[in-house]
Amino acid sequence: MLLSDILMLMLCGSISGFLAGLLGIGGGMILVPFMILVFNHLGFNQEVIVHMAIATGMCTILFTTSSAIWAHHKHGSIDWKLVASLSPGMIFGGLIGGSELFEALKTSWLSLFFAIFIVYTSIQMLLNKKPKPGRELPGSLGLFSFGAFAGGLASLVGAGGAFVTVPFMLWCNVKPHTAMATSSGLGLPVAAAATLGYMYGSWGNPTLPTGSMGFVYLPAVACIVGVSIFTAPWGAKLARKLDVAQLKRVFGVMLFFLAAFMFNESRKAFGF
Repeated sequence: MLLSDILMLMLCGSISGFLAGLLGIGGGMILVPFMILVFNHLGFNQEVIVHMAIATGMCTILFTTSSAIWAHHKHGSIDWKLVASLSPGMIFGGLIGGSELFEALKTSWLSLFFAIFIVYTSIQMLLNKKPKPGRELPGSLGLFSFGAFAGGLASLVGAGGAFVTVPFMLWCNVKPHTAMATSSGLGLPVAAAATLGYMYGSWGNPTLPTGSMGFVYLPAVACIVGVSIFTAPWGAKLARKLDVAQLKRVFGVMLFFLAAFMFNESRKAFGF
């Protein structure tokens, strides 16, 4: 990689880590469009660029979410019993989604799916609506089934799953602060499972560049994580002083521009 590529990835890592700490979001949706630009500049095969960007972004969540988990754990905010109940399903869904469904999707459809996910997340942030509590948590089978759905969906968009798990927990009468903290605890197992799925499902693919483990491009992971683990705590510290709800609305508007970029990538892949 050229110095300009390294600096671009480090800048993206610093921003994604900061926003992860500030707004409680995964960095994947921020990283993916910029990694696509970098991978295009490096001349990677067009058929795997989007897959590599999403898989590499998910891999970085393994590191950035660890510091968040520790911070929440110190304050006793994570419901570890709920993490233990949901994790098996999320791991199963992450493995299947990352190894089977992810590779099967063509670049055009994967780009379109990711763009729709960004729009959905943006609308959630702009409206800042929370579902009204309606019931208690389901039994073991229900938790496993939901976890598998959430893990599979997260693996397709390179996200930690909070966009699905938090509304679900709130709907089941879990306290908002506990739901947010517990979603961080769930981000680690689903990120690990999906990353393993990405690696296993694409192992030996001749179109992948040197430095890759399956769809995960390790040099990019190193550049991003080397910075994001330091900026995430800054964001978390600043979150206590700022109006995070207003910041989420501003960020929601910014996400529409990222969605437009991904819709354009999908359009080009479809040949329109």
